[in-house]
Amino acid sequence: MKFSQPILCKQCSLANWENVMFRRGLKVSVVGAAGGIGQPLSLLLKQNPLIKTLSLYDITSTRGVAADLSHICSDCHVCSFEGAGQMKASLVGADVVVVAAGLPRKPGMTRDQLLDANASVAASVAKAISDACPGALLAFITNPVNTIVPIVAEILKSEDAYDPKRLFGVTTLDVVRAKTFLSDSLGVEPQDVNVPVIGGHAGTTILPIISQCNPKFEGSDEEREQLVHRIQEAGTEVVKAKAGKGSATLSMAFAGAHFVNSLLRGINGEELVIECAYVESDVSEADYFSTPLLLGPKGIEENLGLPDLDEIEEAALEKLIPVLKKNIHTGVEYAQAIIADS
Repeated sequence: MKFSQPILCKQCSLANWENVMFRRGLKVSVVGAAGGIGQPLSLLLKQNPLIKTLSLYDITSTRGVAADLSHICSDCHVCSFEGAGQMKASLVGADVVVVAAGLPRKPGMTRDQLLDANASVAASVAKAISDACPGALLAFITNPVNTIVPIVAEILKSEDAYDPKRLFGVTTLDVVRAKTFLSDSLGVEPQDVNVPVIGGHAGTTILPIISQCNPKFEGSDEEREQLVHRIQEAGTEVVKAKAGKGSATLSMAFAGAHFVNSLLRGINGEELVIECAYVESDVSEADYFSTPLLLGPKGIEENLGLPDLDEIEEAALEKLIPVLKKNIHTGVEYAQAIIADS
């Protein structure tokens, strides 16, 4: 019997990696695989039957993670890459790239401080993607998503490698939380709850459309307001609960794995795969916005647009747009500065 071993490519180059022919199906590359989100995310992806090759990359060593995962009995080959020199090699041939690299949020840290830490990381990943796998579907988990996605888009545009149908900011955790919290209120199982979450992926830019919840939410306006606030501040709730020792890593890994699975199902031609994600769009006054999307082999088949909103949600949408536009503008400015310096 032949046992699968992780490829620990210490001296791997982009040129010789293109000649490695073990790929038997869909390949997913995880950038930031050694981190707090990357490790549990990789564990979940290793179990996905649609994935035949799982490529793990981080600036620090991913050898241990790859070795550990390679012992799991699933039909998915794990390979390991580390250091700036191996980033492109980790991406070659990827169908999906999921990016969880960068610093996590800490207590008291503002989104601007988080952006200062993670903007250059996202930009360097975008440049590597433009060379190694410009046709891949790109799922960015790295926060702040509202600003990181516009940065990545601008970098890809500068490299002539941008396709708005292939770039996603992962907002799935907002939907997961909405389903979970609403299920408690409705007295049903979370998997039986359907609720769209639109807007962005931070604070009041997160807008759960409770009026379209199925089963119908029958609570009072006060209960609804409390639910919306909890969904919007759920990330802060976890940061505080972990007392400075981490952020929402496990639930984010779950949400990221769910979203990647939906992308893979779309690539395989499965019909009616719908997920909310933060993408370039014209459905609102903001250039990037999260709405339900119909996914397909090339990414976004159709942006399903804004769901029906009631008066409360219309007012909330009006308030979030200026905040989101500012986040986006900041991202574009960051990217332009990075491009000018390169």
